[in-house]
Amino acid sequence: MKMSLKKTLSISVLLSAVLAIWVSAEETPKVVTLKEIEQTKIKYGSRAAVRLTEWQELVDKNQHKSEEDKLEIVNDFFNQVRFIDDIIHWQKKDYWATPLEMLATDAGDCEDYSIAKYFTLKALGVPESKLYITYVKAIRLNQAHMVLTYFKTPKSIPLVLDNINKRILEANRRTDLVPIYSFNGDGLWLARERGKGRSVSGGTAKLKNWNSLLERLNK
Repeated sequence: MKMSLKKTLSISVLLSAVLAIWVSAEETPKVVTLKEIEQTKIKYGSRAAVRLTEWQELVDKNQHKSEEDKLEIVNDFFNQVRFIDDIIHWQKKDYWATPLEMLATDAGDCEDYSIAKYFTLKALGVPESKLYITYVKAIRLNQAHMVLTYFKTPKSIPLVLDNINKRILEANRRTDLVPIYSFNGDGLWLARERGKGRSVSGGTAKLKNWNSLLERLNK
């Protein structure tokens, strides 16, 4: 269905406004470049470009919020993206999309939600040492699942950011999830109860999909 002229103009105005904010926020971490937005607009259309500019605007406007507020804002933002299995979306059994790919296509699965939240919270200044991408078993679904966990302190019960249950809850309240292992840029840990567990020899080198994702991000 074709977009109306009014709707097209509204999208253009929004893009212009967000780009103006972008230019004035030189010290804010850039999660997406102007070139990437233009390329995305050509390939996926104006709505995709708006999603990317809103992502950058989120990072620009929320640098000084509390970490708890940042968790809520980022969790809500990415949970608006529609869920779709990799085999349908990318014609691959397992593909870890970059946040840009997820927002450009307005679709992703549990790994994509967790990865996008992880990198966005890092851009908002949340220390990597507090963030862990965590593989779990979703008991009710009887399948593997991925969430993002946040430790306020090393000994805290982690908070769970999830796309199935959209409320941010402490891990001990998520009895529907059984942790298996977690990782971030610092390494890989086997799960132990509700904590991050013990370090695994070889760290994230064992995670081929993670390393492939990092290579694409670096490009």
